[in-house]
Amino acid sequence: MRVDEVRKVCVVGCGNMGSQIALNAAIRGFLVKNMDVKEEMVAKAAAFADEYLPGRVAKGRLSQAEADAARRNISYTTDLEEAARDADFVIEAVLERLDLKRQVFRDLDRICRPEVVLATNSSFIVSSKIADATRRPDKVLNMHFFNPALVMELVEVVQGPHVSDETAQLTMEMARRMGKTPVLLKKEVYGFLVNRILAGLMNEALWLAEMQVASVEDIDTAVTKALGHPMGPFRLMDLTGIDLHYDIAMERYRETGDPADKPSPLIVEKVARGEFGRKTGKGWYDYGRAST
Repeated sequence: MRVDEVRKVCVVGCGNMGSQIALNAAIRGFLVKNMDVKEEMVAKAAAFADEYLPGRVAKGRLSQAEADAARRNISYTTDLEEAARDADFVIEAVLERLDLKRQVFRDLDRICRPEVVLATNSSFIVSSKIADATRRPDKVLNMHFFNPALVMELVEVVQGPHVSDETAQLTMEMARRMGKTPVLLKKEVYGFLVNRILAGLMNEALWLAEMQVASVEDIDTAVTKALGHPMGPFRLMDLTGIDLHYDIAMERYRETGDPADKPSPLIVEKVARGEFGRKTGKGWYDYGRAST
């Protein structure tokens, strides 16, 4: 399939990442169906689009006509069959759990036409662990967006050993058509490029906080003021979701069995309290109320 033939996009998952990837594609002119099994997530994603697009018009980033067209381009559903059956390209953005992703890809493989690429937005789970759940392993790969997906420019495209050159190049071009800057990884490696580098920083920051060397606030200040990062590691975890960091660490631990890969006790404590960051109103910092 050529990129010019891609008109309809299915995004599975209406969470923070899925809803933003879907809306980004709609703004860029694709016809998008954003799907989630939970009605409340579907409603939340639709409400986000209804709030975000007028906000872009008010700021002069979109014309009213562009915003109206983008909203017409996107629809929401709880029915995977409805969302995926006529899709030309699929992006999965569900929870970072291998068993769940394999089931989603198994279903997508049954529903979608044989030539359709099935991409996973997973930030850590490589597509070779998913591809054999389908009859099209050469068309299953990682297409990793960064949070917030409507703002961040980079997309990591990971070409595992099972992925065809055609699939990798199509996905690179899809990223460009969505207004992103793609980078191609020619080998699968845990954490890809950015998160592999970032994990080192996160782990050190968590260790410093756990050992009470410095406060969360002071660690963040050191990283922003000395290293020039736009936000510190704890603010970043609050933005992306502390529960996501927990899920990623647990998935890695289940794979390796190495106790060093377990999530930090501080992460476990936050998850146990339901303090996931901005989306719950409290994480490392107190935001007063849950974000919408």
